[in-house]
Amino acid sequence: MSAPLPRLRNDLDFMPSPVEDRPGLLIRDSMQYSDAVLIIPPDLVQCLSCFDGEQTALDLRQMLVTITGDFQVGELADNLSEVLTKSGFLEDENFGQLKAAAERAFAESPVREPAHAGNAYPPEPGELREVMDEWMAGDPAPAAPGKLVGIAAPHVSPQGGYDSYRSAYRLMTPNYRDKTFVILGTSHYGESEKFGLTRKPYRTPWGDAVTDTQLVDELTTKAGAAIGTEDYCHSVEHSIEFQVLFLQSIYGPDIKILPVLCGSYARSLYLGGKPEADEGVNRFLGTLGEIAAREEDRLLWVLGIDMAHMGRRYGDAFEAIANQGEMARVAVQDRMRMSRVAESDAQGFWELVQENHDELKWCGSSPLYTFLKVRPGLSGTIENYEQWNIDEQSVVSFAGMSFRA
Repeated sequence: MSAPLPRLRNDLDFMPSPVEDRPGLLIRDSMQYSDAVLIIPPDLVQCLSCFDGEQTALDLRQMLVTITGDFQVGELADNLSEVLTKSGFLEDENFGQLKAAAERAFAESPVREPAHAGNAYPPEPGELREVMDEWMAGDPAPAAPGKLVGIAAPHVSPQGGYDSYRSAYRLMTPNYRDKTFVILGTSHYGESEKFGLTRKPYRTPWGDAVTDTQLVDELTTKAGAAIGTEDYCHSVEHSIEFQVLFLQSIYGPDIKILPVLCGSYARSLYLGGKPEADEGVNRFLGTLGEIAAREEDRLLWVLGIDMAHMGRRYGDAFEAIANQGEMARVAVQDRMRMSRVAESDAQGFWELVQENHDELKWCGSSPLYTFLKVRPGLSGTIENYEQWNIDEQSVVSFAGMSFRA
């Protein structure tokens, strides 16, 4: 009996090809173990279903015969398998080697290198300053009562979400310069019910942000199995990198940070109950809450979050247009959730997220819930809310928020 074909990795990015003369399905490696980018022609896309760890090369050939009407498909089948494995897109020996090499390189690096420079923002300091000045241009924030404890900003590309970034970061006045910024970012690629830490400085084109290693070590020691220290996800994740950029644009490169990647609370989302019913999550929230209470005046909290992900790119049957049609309903639901956050109602917020297993696909729900649990009783303000067409058929929503004592 033939051995099954290797399984297609489940952490890849899939999207319609943006190349007009090359239609099909674009595949790339979100974890950056491989730098390959493939465009699978439309007729061959269904063949990817054969790479499920159960079907064999014979199954693939039978599907190709049905698609092409040609019995001579052996070479085509072999070529498809070969290009997928050479790209590192299959769970096989080649991928194992790529993964080990990338994780070893991150572990041995003295800093966390800027993963998105040259793509999401300019890689040269001078040009970056010009662009950042454009993104942050506008009137200063009006005076507001209460002590600022934290902000929430998007982690979408700043080019698409700079209004909401600005609405949050304009609240950062010079007197916060010496704070340790606790950055709670969405972990798009990490394990659920886990938190990713790193002791490495976060490098940008402007220089290195210093990580508070004492707090990292305290969390690692006390929070146990829920912690992944030197989590490779930091090397590719943008949700913290973009916040570091905006903070450095205000305070200079040598800010002090505590970067925390928050994995999804999938167990609670799909099985019910509160996230802290998981022992590891409970220990982490308890430890971070102790730090928050003890170091209250030394810390300022920054959340890197996006909200709804709707439309074809995200598996919906409809074409999403910002603020129109279905997205008008989404805006109402988004604001209901934000109102619970603004009222520091962690339970009410999570109950809304749990409805229909989060049909809005908020990727910022775990950092928000974490913050509400470790810094309860704050008053939140929605500074700005937006929806943005990330492509012609898909929308991401996000906001700027502030939290005061």
